[in-house]
Amino acid sequence: MSNHHGSKLLQSKFEQIEINKTNKNDLYNIIGPPSSISDFDNNKWFYFERLKTNQSLIKFGTQKIKKNNVLIVQFNNQGLLNNKKLLDLNDMNDLKHLRSITSKEFKQDNLIYNVFSSLREKINAPARNRNK
Repeated sequence: MSNHHGSKLLQSKFEQIEINKTNKNDLYNIIGPPSSISDFDNNKWFYFERLKTNQSLIKFGTQKIKKNNVLIVQFNNQGLLNNKKLLDLNDMNDLKHLRSITSKEFKQDNLIYNVFSSLREKINAPARNRNK
């Protein structure tokens, strides 16, 4: 069993569109409405295609991503296609987080730490000592 989400056959539709010939209406007729439009640039459209299939009977219920295509198209101000890019499953990157340890600025043997410690002790001192 497989689950298909987004625009189907995005690879073949990518080959049908041509830079400086295809306009927004042509693209709308070839692929359909975009999956998403950029919030920052209305001339940048995104189309998504994802196909998941079951791995095996032994791994019942777990699915593997078979297709994961993202088509990014950009139009000029006249509505003509001036850039197209198709990202596939091989373009997916695993993000690796760098583990770093942040050290404290004020260590206990630091002069600034000692100054702030003595100020903190004076502020937190009992009220009877301050009234003198």
